[in-house]
Amino acid sequence: MALPLNRCGSTLHLWERAEIEFHSSRTYENPYTDVMMWVDLSGPGFEKRVYGFWDGADVWKVRLTVTRAGEWSWTSCADVQDPGLAGVSGSINAIEWTTAELKANPVRRGFIQPSANGHGFQYADGTSVYLLADTWWPAASFRFPWHDDDEPRPLGPDAGFKDFVAFRKGQGFNCIAMISCFPTWADDGNPNRWFLPGQEDLCLRLAWPQGRSGTAKDMHNEGGRPFLFPGRVPGFEAVVPDYDRVNPDYFHCLDRKIDHLNDKGFVAFIEAARRDIVRVWQKHYEWPASYTRFVQYVFARYQAHNCLLSPIHYEAPNHTIPAREYNEPANLLVDTYGPPPFGTLLGTNSNPSSLVNYGGPDEARWLTFHQIGNRREHEYYWYLTEIHRSEPARPALNGEPFYPGFDGNPADTPRAEANCRSAMYGSFLSGGLAGFFYGVQGVWGGDVEPDAEYHLWDSLQFESGAQVGYLRDFVLADGNRYLDLVPEMELVVPSKSGPPDGYRGWAYCAATPARDLFMVYFESGCPLQAKLRGCIRNATYAARWFDPRTGVWVDSTDTLVSNQICTLKLPARPDRADWGLVVRLATP
Repeated sequence: MALPLNRCGSTLHLWERAEIEFHSSRTYENPYTDVMMWVDLSGPGFEKRVYGFWDGADVWKVRLTVTRAGEWSWTSCADVQDPGLAGVSGSINAIEWTTAELKANPVRRGFIQPSANGHGFQYADGTSVYLLADTWWPAASFRFPWHDDDEPRPLGPDAGFKDFVAFRKGQGFNCIAMISCFPTWADDGNPNRWFLPGQEDLCLRLAWPQGRSGTAKDMHNEGGRPFLFPGRVPGFEAVVPDYDRVNPDYFHCLDRKIDHLNDKGFVAFIEAARRDIVRVWQKHYEWPASYTRFVQYVFARYQAHNCLLSPIHYEAPNHTIPAREYNEPANLLVDTYGPPPFGTLLGTNSNPSSLVNYGGPDEARWLTFHQIGNRREHEYYWYLTEIHRSEPARPALNGEPFYPGFDGNPADTPRAEANCRSAMYGSFLSGGLAGFFYGVQGVWGGDVEPDAEYHLWDSLQFESGAQVGYLRDFVLADGNRYLDLVPEMELVVPSKSGPPDGYRGWAYCAATPARDLFMVYFESGCPLQAKLRGCIRNATYAARWFDPRTGVWVDSTDTLVSNQICTLKLPARPDRADWGLVVRLATP
């Protein structure tokens, strides 16, 4: 949990999350909409406004952190006359973590920020980090149950959130992606359909994945649902909540999960809401101000956590407003409240890419890292290359690639595993230098119903998930030099021996500008032997094969010398399966 700060002076480690609690001296009809409060925070090289949030009853909180060692001070303010919320002051003594403490938990190194060249991620202290995430979109709900005790439970129906985190940590994951809430999702007996009668222009309900009864999937947690009832949509007051009345009890349950992730060294990727709620929000509430207020509420709750934030989960362009219309509330957020005060990066799950959906910085002033997703075959990895070539440089990753089981074929099979490896290695070498988000049927939807095809606890144990951690070994084959790679799949010949709408027969390549390092990935179905072009003329190179199924390196004994036209014949692959290859300059 966040360290409570007293008003007489507190000691806080750098990047440690902290919380100041305030109690209003007045009563408000709707505290969520009627009051905005904040603290003005000052410290070494820092002077910003840090917004708070209403946390139920008469309680307001401000969550903050400190970015440099030294003396800090804060003073509370509000847009109402309330001595319980405004005019309160305090001080903080910020200190460094020890080397051992930093080693014990990498998120103590500071919030995620762009690497020096803008293409990857690093912690605030400059240590590079390649994110490997799992997609637990309904992690805030009861589907990922919370146990107050720390007793380990085997993966199965009795396991909980802490057990799932521990399992993924053991496999090398360091990030969890989630949606903060699904406001209209409940197994309330209404038919599972996109539109409610008389509201055909409003996207209220998800056609898939459906719950066991054929109605919308339950997404409540121990605190209830994220907004209060009755709602304000005429005729559907019991189905659609009131988006102007938030339920803090719901978010209390999410708080402890985000706390736990950071405590275990994980970064959280938190998307405010899924796109299926936006049409009704736009029609029945003050748009974009009401939605902007909610996104700011989510951001204020988690601004002191080591996380990535998103204003919307936009994984399908149908049944929602056009993508660029989301720029209106998102730009309003940064224009009104400023960017997140501690530098938290903002992105969004997108289809096909956030660059295509929202545009560059002239249109999407809020967007500070890029994603692709939901176009799953290998022809779509190119969107990462497009991002890599765009200016200004932004970190990029594949946020929702191939899901085992998603295509109607069995999930726990060698075929599904090979498809996942195509997405992992193909995305990295196409420009996804910031990280990779894995997903699998059963986990991404939090499937816990007795008759589910794949249960959450079973899908977590599929071999495709175990192979994700090997990707980092490949990425770091030459240390941080992966950040200098430029994606150019045409450097490997042939590069497209298979169809565009699949996962077989394509090869990917990225190289440093000096061409002293090439990294290559061959899907199964590629010819056994290929060549590189664009090498240094008449230079000797050394090669190492990488088995993405086991994470084992295999040295090549072939002597590799480029010719007069700068091409290099590569050694034959060890077998017809997919393989990674690292080619380094040995002598000029």
